[in-house]
Parts: sequence; C-alpha cells; structure tokens
Amino acid sequence: MEYRKLGNTGLEVSRLSFGASSLGGVFRPVVEEIAIQAVHTALDGGINFIDVSPYYGLTKAETLLGKALKGIRRERYILATKVGRITATDFDFSANRVIASVDESLKRLGVDYVDLIQCHDIEFGSLDQIVNETLPALQRLCQTGQARFIGITGLPICVFHKVLDQTQVDTILSYCHYTLQDTTLAGHLPYLETKGVGIINASPLGMGLLTDRPPPNWHPAAPAIRAACARAAVQCRKKGQSLSQLAIQFSATHPGIATTLVGTADPKEIEQDLCWMDQPLDLELLAEVQALLAPVRDQTWLSGRIENN
Repeated sequence: MEYRKLGNTGLEVSRLSFGASSLGGVFRPVVEEIAIQAVHTALDGGINFIDVSPYYGLTKAETLLGKALKGIRRERYILATKVGRITATDFDFSANRVIASVDESLKRLGVDYVDLIQCHDIEFGSLDQIVNETLPALQRLCQTGQARFIGITGLPICVFHKVLDQTQVDTILSYCHYTLQDTTLAGHLPYLETKGVGIINASPLGMGLLTDRPPPNWHPAAPAIRAACARAAVQCRKKGQSLSQLAIQFSATHPGIATTLVGTADPKEIEQDLCWMDQPLDLELLAEVQALLAPVRDQTWLSGRIENN
C-alpha cells in the first residue's frame, strides 16, 4: 500500500481508505459479523484511514465501527468522523451541538480521541456560522485532546473557497468530483495546496453511477448522466472488465489527492479493491470510457442552500 502525506497534518494516509457509511446500511442491509470482518480486512490490507459520521445509519455506522475497532491498537488506524449533519434534512452546526456530538461519537467508537473531526456537508448550513462558531468550537476540542485536526466536507467545491478565504482548516473532503465522469476537483487543487490542506476524495463510483448496477433511485444525477454511465458499464463488460475497477483505479491515481475513500461492508469487495490497487490502469479502456462520458463531463447537481452552490 502506498501512503501519502495528508496536507500539513504530518499524518500519512493510505492511498485507498475505508469509508464506513456502508456500515450504517446506507446502500443495503448489513450483517454485523461480516461488516466487522470488512473493517479488519481493510486494516490487514494496509488501509489506515477510516472515515465515518453519526449521520450514517443514524449512528449505526459509528456503533458498528466501534465494535470492529475494539481490541485493535489505536496506532494502527487514523480515524475521522463528523459533526453537523443529523438526518437527511436536519442540520445543527451550533457550538453546543457539535461539542456534544463529538462526545457522543467518542463513546460509540470506543476511543478517547479522533484524529480528524469534520463539519459534515457545510453547504446545508450558514457558512458564516461555520467560520465564526463551528470551527472555533472544534478548535477548542483539539486543545482538550478530543480531536487532533479539523476538516470540512461538502459537494459544491465553491464552499471550500468561501471558508478557506476566511479561516484555516487541515483537510477538505470532496465527493463525486474526482471520478471518471467528473474531474472538477483537479482544477481546484492548486488553490487548495496553497492553503496547505489535505485532500480526501470520496465517492469514486459517483454514489453508484460508475458500477455495473443501476444507481439507486434516489440518486440526483440527471438522466443523461445516468445513461452515459450505463453505456460506459456496457463497454467495460465487452472488454471483460468492470467499470468499478476502472473508476477506483482512476480516482486513486492523482498524486495531488492524498486518499480516496471506498465504502463497503463486504470483506470480499475490500479484498478486490485492494487487489485493483496493485494492477495497472487499462489506458486503452480508459480512453474509450472517457469518450463515452465526454457529453456529460463535469456535470453535477445542486446540493444544499442555493447561495452555497
């Protein structure tokens, strides 16, 4: 496994990392024993960065991850969780709530501290509140030792600029913006690098767009995007390959991105993902797929408040 520096934190994270949203049953039902095995398989395979949130499965993911991490030496993993997002429509970035949220997460996870605490999907909140209330509250938690570093997450990339132009954070987590279909994040890396932040790339499969299965019904992508991704999947099958493999390999190759999150509660899928990291990217197939996706290149969807898009 290759390890990369996470901005100026001093942390070295695995190029491929574990997204624990799947432990919350976000995509399909979870069998606890198998999900715990998936976490252990990831760690044994060299993955050392784990990202979770109390929002995933409405605390189920954190609770299950805590069971999986029980008895594992703390130095074996770098742990990130989040604050602010409560349900699909409820958000609370107030100082009191985020401080209480961290306490609750630590108990569920069974740890004394998290390495990274992140404001979850900040486009749904007031960015003024994030800058002037939420982040200072999280900084106080770093002073007390409950967290080591602070990050922000969101879909619209512009929110990172709006926050970083006013204050400093250690990391940003961007999702669906460095994939086979959307590479928008790459154009913002020079700016982010000047701010010294570590880059975490999530959803290399576009929340299910870039797989051999149709995306979930709730997926916000336009029909044209769905159709183009379906054609890309067909082309990969014709060549005897998987669109998922091509997508994960592609997203994990950019040297400016510290780590790419993959989420699964299936140990066999984690083993497959790890195997793909050791295989060369099929450049001929990549060119064919990129040509199919060209009509919808970098197309995205709205998320959060209008003023934050």
